[in-house]
Amino acid sequence: MSRPPADPTTPRFSVEHDTEPGGTLIAGFSSFGLAGLTAVDYLVDDLDLEETGHVRIDGAPSITPFTKGTPRHPIRLYTDSDRDITVLVAEQFVPPFLGELLADALLDWTEANEVDEIAVLAGVPVAHGPDAHRTFHVATEDYRAARLDDGPDVPAMESGFLDGANAGLLERGIDSPLGVGVLVTPVHAQAPDVDAAVRLVDTANATYDLGVDAAPLEAFAEEIRRRYEDLAERIEEREPEGSYDRMYM
Repeated sequence: MSRPPADPTTPRFSVEHDTEPGGTLIAGFSSFGLAGLTAVDYLVDDLDLEETGHVRIDGAPSITPFTKGTPRHPIRLYTDSDRDITVLVAEQFVPPFLGELLADALLDWTEANEVDEIAVLAGVPVAHGPDAHRTFHVATEDYRAARLDDGPDVPAMESGFLDGANAGLLERGIDSPLGVGVLVTPVHAQAPDVDAAVRLVDTANATYDLGVDAAPLEAFAEEIRRRYEDLAERIEEREPEGSYDRMYM
């Protein structure tokens, strides 16, 4: 169960969902480079998924994104009855010190709804060369056995540490039947990093046999670039200096 807030002023996250979710939750959060967010946004668009829920945020500054005058929840859930997946699109930037609270809310919801596993698509701001332009994994043993051992070639990230929501999800997964895999790829400063997003889409497609074509992502990303320009600037302002070297190796 999630830990109780330390005081009434602590922000709270809760999940509201209208239908039964799929057995797998695929998530993308707002972070440096916006690769994971762009990837899940593209999955929703390409698979024509229906919005079926959202994460409610109480007691924390929030954003209300909109397109062509129509507002939407900043953290949304999409499901398709023909596929055993639910996709989480988190446009709201959640700082690391609140990420664990968001992870707790998601984990309580997945447990209550018998979701078997969580896959997070993420970009990591790590210094890298051309040979590192691929997707790596940080995953619990059960997720690795179920999805990666006989699946796509997604090598392990060598060492480092995670924080925020990704860390909270993985920590719960270590000591529970929930399989959790964070699929990560290096990102550059531009937002969105289209090449990184394509790598994540290709990895998700190979892992879950989604039937997604990543080729049109370049044009889609231009639309996303305009939509997320201000959001990207805010995230870069809040990223601590030195984040390239302190998180992953």
